[in-house]
Amino acid sequence: MSIVRVALDVPLPTLFDYTVAEGIAVAIGQRVIVPFGRRQMVGVAMECATVTEMAPGRIKPVKQVLQDSAPLSAELLDLLRFCSDYYRYPIGQTVLAALPTRLRSDKPIVGKPDLSYRLSASGAALDIESFPKRKVVQRRILSKLAEQPCNLAQLKALSATAGKQLKALEEEGWVESYASTPSLARPLQGGEEANVEGYIFHGAHTLTGEQRQAVDAVAQASGFACFLLHGITGSGKTEVYVHQMHHVLQHGGQVLLLVPEINLTPQLENYFRSRFPEVNLISLHSGLSENERLHNWQQAQAGSAQIVLGTRLAVFAELPRLALIVVDEEHDSSFKQQDGLRYSARDVAIFRANQRGVPIVLGSATPSLESYHNAQSGRYRMLKLSGRAQAEARLPAVRCVNINQTVMHHGISENLLREIGQRIARCEQSLLFINRRGYAPVLMCTGCGWLSGCKHCAGKMVLHLNDRRLRCHHCGYQIRVPSACPDCGNADLHPVGSGTQRVESVLQERFPEARILRVDRDSTRNKRAWQIMREQIHANEVDILVGTQMLAKGHDFPALTLVGVLNPDSALYSSDFRAAEKLFAQLVQVAGRAGRADRPGEVLIQTAFPDHPLFRALQAHDFEGWAAEQLAERQMAGFPPFVYQAMLRAEGKRETEVYAFLNHARAAAIGLKQNVEILGVVPAALPRRASHIRAQLLIQSAKRKGLQQFLRVWQPLLDGLPAHKLRWSLDIDPLEF
Repeated sequence: MSIVRVALDVPLPTLFDYTVAEGIAVAIGQRVIVPFGRRQMVGVAMECATVTEMAPGRIKPVKQVLQDSAPLSAELLDLLRFCSDYYRYPIGQTVLAALPTRLRSDKPIVGKPDLSYRLSASGAALDIESFPKRKVVQRRILSKLAEQPCNLAQLKALSATAGKQLKALEEEGWVESYASTPSLARPLQGGEEANVEGYIFHGAHTLTGEQRQAVDAVAQASGFACFLLHGITGSGKTEVYVHQMHHVLQHGGQVLLLVPEINLTPQLENYFRSRFPEVNLISLHSGLSENERLHNWQQAQAGSAQIVLGTRLAVFAELPRLALIVVDEEHDSSFKQQDGLRYSARDVAIFRANQRGVPIVLGSATPSLESYHNAQSGRYRMLKLSGRAQAEARLPAVRCVNINQTVMHHGISENLLREIGQRIARCEQSLLFINRRGYAPVLMCTGCGWLSGCKHCAGKMVLHLNDRRLRCHHCGYQIRVPSACPDCGNADLHPVGSGTQRVESVLQERFPEARILRVDRDSTRNKRAWQIMREQIHANEVDILVGTQMLAKGHDFPALTLVGVLNPDSALYSSDFRAAEKLFAQLVQVAGRAGRADRPGEVLIQTAFPDHPLFRALQAHDFEGWAAEQLAERQMAGFPPFVYQAMLRAEGKRETEVYAFLNHARAAAIGLKQNVEILGVVPAALPRRASHIRAQLLIQSAKRKGLQQFLRVWQPLLDGLPAHKLRWSLDIDPLEF
């Protein structure tokens, strides 16, 4: 009897055995439809076997083998097995979560042809010079197609709106599409020269000495090597990536580029398309439709996509010719999934590079202390970019404004307002960074001291003045702003603190003629909102930007010369030992937006603690000194990277049940007598969320291997504990406390 073991999307840590009828072939990695209970499910064939522990009469047959997509490679399946084992997550849910949504469905997948575009007969006869000049993008498309046929990806390098304009040209009859078969790149054989015919590398900038050393070091790497590219903001890390990619593409390889934020993906996509106009670049992120994501994933799997740019889930893309992985802003916590399979895309990418035997580059101006420690100890190779790429660009001057010794206007100091006025007079841009959206963090009654707490959470409801709502940013609960205090009836309710909306309103009062743009999650809800805003900023149609961390990362605004940081002190009081590391990285990133071109930049940080070591290090641009100090503190306290951690979290409606479960789990851990440190059960940082009580238990070990051995024995005991009305999860290498 032929048996196939199938991974199914169910919360059980096992594969399921099914029989295969004679004459039916099932390849490992192929999708199959199988009966499970009373329903039918799509699974992935993981193993073949001839024997099974189940009684023959109980084994059900495979209903259907899905032939509409290529099987998953053995390499990807091994990667997913590793993730399931390391992150202690069911193998079936791990495998299925890595696939595009369409591949988890039993609906047939209809292949979408790869279309190319060319001028029609009437289009070829068209005099482009006489074409209306106001139709800029259409003129560019026609000029490009007059040179050679192109696919949509190549035309999108001309403009983000190329798709829409292309449809208009097709409707006019000047452009026509046809199905094209993409040529698959192949690895070069020994002694064979790279054939780069039709492959163009645009705008190769002259590299600085440090950039050249970084490019050469990666190009000369033989097999797996992990490089930490530590470059200050504006040092040209992206240019280094481009040259490293160029080297790989010349040799027929594929590149995987991971970025932390979906907001960064379109601008990076356009940038790399402009640099590699003949290369098939695809993106993978949650902003794509299901069909787009499937099509792009299949191009990567077929090898026709030469550059794959994506957010964390792209680390599981099939790449048969993978030759280089780049993780940009490697320190960013967005690379860590916070639910389901709680994996770190950066760490999985390092494992994947090792598995494949290819180099990986981790880039950051403020590396995570884990990566920095690995580079210091020799596990990674350090590559440094210590100067800005443009010779005339200088690092911004950083000054602290003591809020206890200056006049304040609703959270903005007179010094900062004066500097903003000077920038407006010089037609330069200013950015005010405050990592809190809404009008004010809380509404308070001046009579009895009532605060706008959320009835479902331990947090406060934020005042959103534009639509007169109080909203909880944790659970989403919202109510209309009360006309009087719910406790004492006093009508004198005051907003306390500042959010982006309040800062925007203060600036509008002070600078009525200024063009002010607020960038936060509320103002960028619409699909194209952020793209339109970015175009306005680049066209210098904005005088003052007010925004959250969305504005801090990776953006290049040439006219921006002043950054004001409001209320950074709250992170200094945090119980999270990584809070100072996150704040330093955030402030370096946002400060790096200033003075990136030939105009000098300045950063003003409003703080009650101007002599704090963190702000001193920022003023001196001294990451190395600050990191050394932090690592020394971590070593003394016994925190990562000197120990390895796992967090057991539980939440439920009843406090007694949550704490009983965690205390039983702790007792089971102590009973194992393994070489790990078991801490006490404590409330979570937000002890109540969406009417659920939340608590946690931390386990740590000096050795990663020792922690993993403990978890393999402990988890089956956790599965056996009564937890009918609870949700619990294991988080390996946790970032949130």
